[in-house]
Amino acid sequence: MDLGSIIAIPLGFGLIIASILTSGNSLLIYYDLNAIFITVFGSFAGLILAVDLGTVRKFGMYMGLCYRKPKSNIAELIRQLVTFSEKSRREGLLSLEDEADNITDDFFRQGIKLVVDGTDPEVIKNILYNQLNQMNERHEIGISMFEQWGKLAPAFGMIGTLYGLVAMLSSLGDPSQIGKGMAVALITTLYGAILANLIFVPVANKLSIRDKAETQEKEIILEGILSIQSGDNPRVVEEKLLAFVPPKERDTVKQASD
Repeated sequence: MDLGSIIAIPLGFGLIIASILTSGNSLLIYYDLNAIFITVFGSFAGLILAVDLGTVRKFGMYMGLCYRKPKSNIAELIRQLVTFSEKSRREGLLSLEDEADNITDDFFRQGIKLVVDGTDPEVIKNILYNQLNQMNERHEIGISMFEQWGKLAPAFGMIGTLYGLVAMLSSLGDPSQIGKGMAVALITTLYGAILANLIFVPVANKLSIRDKAETQEKEIILEGILSIQSGDNPRVVEEKLLAFVPPKERDTVKQASD
């Protein structure tokens, strides 16, 4: 599990609550059912219209991806590709057929099988890049959902602010009602800002990071497979793949893959 993702939201709410309590105020003054209806449920209604309902139903799955730490190991992946390169140079590409059955990653396994079948490099490249593009588009749907919600929550908070101001101005003749309208005006803005900046926008950013990490892994696999098919020296294969790793981390990855 990703420890940062697990503690972030509770920590954020905890700090907000602590700041309220240390100032001597009661949490109850920050509770307003009207503000919840306008900001939370209103922004949710807008989200349903903005994105596909099927995507909204996958909210839990996307949150799970945010909390789950990727199992990717770049050093191990590079080591495996270099090992395949050494074996194919020694015994031929057909020797990788048995190795393909032991690969758990579908993208990696399909690429090796295409190489073993003698598929043209351009065809392999087109097939795998098409899969990679489709993966990015699927990921973008989830990222876009949280980005949209991150925009809608503050917007509905502003709608609540206008609603509260209208209520306040219409009650100028009754001073006891002015505070109530002003409270709704400010609390809806507060709710929208918290939802957007503590949940929706950070989750969208985290999912974007997950997408980039998985894309890099697939690109390493693709580059390694094409190098193996072209018969590159294993040392050349390794150097090509290390280009995907930041310079400061290359020595560490190289040692781990040896």
